[in-house]
Amino acid sequence: MEEERYLIVGLGNPGKIYDDTRHNIGFKVVKALAEKYNIPIRPALIRLKGSSGEGKIVEKKAHLLMPLTYMNESGASVRKGIDYYKIPHDHLMVVADDVDLPFGTLRIRVKGSSGGHKGLKSIEAHLGTERFARLKVGVGGRGEGELAGHVLGKFTEKEQSALPEIVDRAITALELWIADGAEPAMQKVN
Repeated sequence: MEEERYLIVGLGNPGKIYDDTRHNIGFKVVKALAEKYNIPIRPALIRLKGSSGEGKIVEKKAHLLMPLTYMNESGASVRKGIDYYKIPHDHLMVVADDVDLPFGTLRIRVKGSSGGHKGLKSIEAHLGTERFARLKVGVGGRGEGELAGHVLGKFTEKEQSALPEIVDRAITALELWIADGAEPAMQKVN
């Protein structure tokens, strides 16, 4: 019997100028998860269009992926990861920012629309379905400003100080999802 495998994708944009922006919270969570479980992340792999690593998370085999295609084309990398690792859609989790959730709020969903998030929209297009799990990390509303400016903006000093705790809660949510499944994780996280 083949071991169950999972694919956790953190969304973000490659390049130093995007480090510590709200849109890159998915990268931040996946990097912290890799660090906690001593999973080395390999730099850009052509076959996956992203940086990746693999290891054990809560005793189950997990692949980590950070698409380097820029947000709007994240789906190309996710499709390659799903195909390469032969991951069923119900073993895929995408970690993404959400401007409609208050800062630091976490929500797990097993399906749904992209809500205007271009990375999620790209994944839906490449997979041909909205049925995949996503861990949404609230980055706060944009207020009066432009959406792109908000999500590509850096976290405030106050937000930066809260990020380690938020990232830890996101990691716990991912561990629950792998260990117990989507529904129990949703009940505990949401």
